[in-house]
Amino acid sequence: MSSKTSPLSYGAFVTKNAITFKIHAPRSTRVHLVIFNLPEDETGVEHGMTKQDNGDFTIELNDAGVETIYGFRLEGPFNDPDLIIADPYSKAAITQNSMRPVAKSLVVDDTYDWEDDTWIQIDPRDLIIYEMHVRDMTTHPTSTANQKGTYLGLVEAGQNSGIEHLKSMGVNAVQILPIQDFANFEVPFKDNKAPLYNDWNPYGRNHWGYMTTFFFAPESYYASDGTDAPGTWNGKDGRAVNEIKDMVKAFHKAGIAVIMDVVYNHVSNYDWQPLKYIDREMYFRLDKNSNYIANSGCGNDTRSEHPKMRQLILESIKYWMTEYHIDGFRLDLGNLIDADTRQLIIDELKAINPHIILLAEPWGNGYDPDGFSDMGWASFNDQLRDGLKGNVFDVHEKGFLFGCFRGEEDQTYLQSYVMGSLRQSGGQYLKTAHSVNYLECHDNHTFGDRVRITGGFMNESEKINNVKDNALVQGKQLAINKLGALFLFTSQGIAFMNGGQEWARSKVVVETTVPDEHVGKIDHNSYEKDNETNWLNWNEREMNRELVDYY
Repeated sequence: MSSKTSPLSYGAFVTKNAITFKIHAPRSTRVHLVIFNLPEDETGVEHGMTKQDNGDFTIELNDAGVETIYGFRLEGPFNDPDLIIADPYSKAAITQNSMRPVAKSLVVDDTYDWEDDTWIQIDPRDLIIYEMHVRDMTTHPTSTANQKGTYLGLVEAGQNSGIEHLKSMGVNAVQILPIQDFANFEVPFKDNKAPLYNDWNPYGRNHWGYMTTFFFAPESYYASDGTDAPGTWNGKDGRAVNEIKDMVKAFHKAGIAVIMDVVYNHVSNYDWQPLKYIDREMYFRLDKNSNYIANSGCGNDTRSEHPKMRQLILESIKYWMTEYHIDGFRLDLGNLIDADTRQLIIDELKAINPHIILLAEPWGNGYDPDGFSDMGWASFNDQLRDGLKGNVFDVHEKGFLFGCFRGEEDQTYLQSYVMGSLRQSGGQYLKTAHSVNYLECHDNHTFGDRVRITGGFMNESEKINNVKDNALVQGKQLAINKLGALFLFTSQGIAFMNGGQEWARSKVVVETTVPDEHVGKIDHNSYEKDNETNWLNWNEREMNRELVDYY
């Protein structure tokens, strides 16, 4: 493996006695580099930058080095001259836990001892992918990890959770929910005294991470000093950079590939996301009234077809692959990224690592698994998913696992699923390696809860009084879960499972100090809950050991 990190066009570049800063802002008239002493400083020492003919602004700052805290202040007809923004190419970010998270950029030391580590090479047809969230794997009180909810805790030796569980399961890849720096805090719930508030998220949090702020910087909440205390700052010393590398290296030593879930189709909505304040027209799709287009459902779709947004995407994904030794990527709402950019991603990544793992959601702006397959991308096989358990959005519809065929479906559909959903058998893929076969992911109901509800073992709207009894699977429930696992692991293609699926985990909304009217009910969209609703309960694994062993 080449030790050379894929070069970046912008950001902070450290030399022996200086740092060169570079930002692209062609419609700005002036840009000032702002240097801070402390993260909480509202003002700093400003240095005027020089504008180049191509719209780049640059400056070399002598006697500066790592640990420098900085930002930019832009002036121009499309800028707010009173606002200091962080660098969109930040390799590390210091962020505040607040309603509209403030961020500053941090210059970090890139050197790291990889101990001859390299990418894992696995035939895609042999992949067994385990989807997981960094905090959910080790934060529950039943986890014996010492550094709970962190990158390092995830790979601690000797624990009953994290990497030790993954090794016992025999999986050879993990897909990690977003670890690019994202907005953890959202605007408050129903607080009409606040300048911005929401009426849908009583937790005011973003747990899953699908709201990227910095595409080159790691999420610092999962670092060993991470905190969720309101008003405090995460990432002060940039330790997340090396701790992610420690995590990846440990997974590789265990023979486990690391796949990152990346979100390039939209950005965080309520924080000071820098691309919005540099040039909206360059980085975002706007309607005729200059409003954000939101086919993502998240408020602002990025403009991947613009050369500069395309450049950012390509440089970001190559940076994570080379700097962090990431083995693969899952492209969120992949069809929102234009086809030319998707083709460049696969071409340029395979030129560096021919064994790169590339998965995509083949929807977002239409539905095109065939098109992804034509390019060489694998994509999530929702047809297999729904054919086996029923429409993911209709818990009353029964698929084959419940003894039913849907509509015109018959045995030939099942045969197609098992054979990899190839085009010659009525499927959508050129190769079996392009079919990501799954029954459950982080979205929607867990497969265990789908069996509970669709199988008639409980009502979706009922309140669960005994969480332990609800978690136990036996009899017909156990049989359906086993049948699902049988289809998953005998169908040709990539096998994909979600954390806790192996014991039919149930997501029950737990009681907290937050006024949630759904307490005690099954949760099908737990994106905002950093609590025991999402955290994996390792006692339940032992309770349903027969199913775990079957997996």
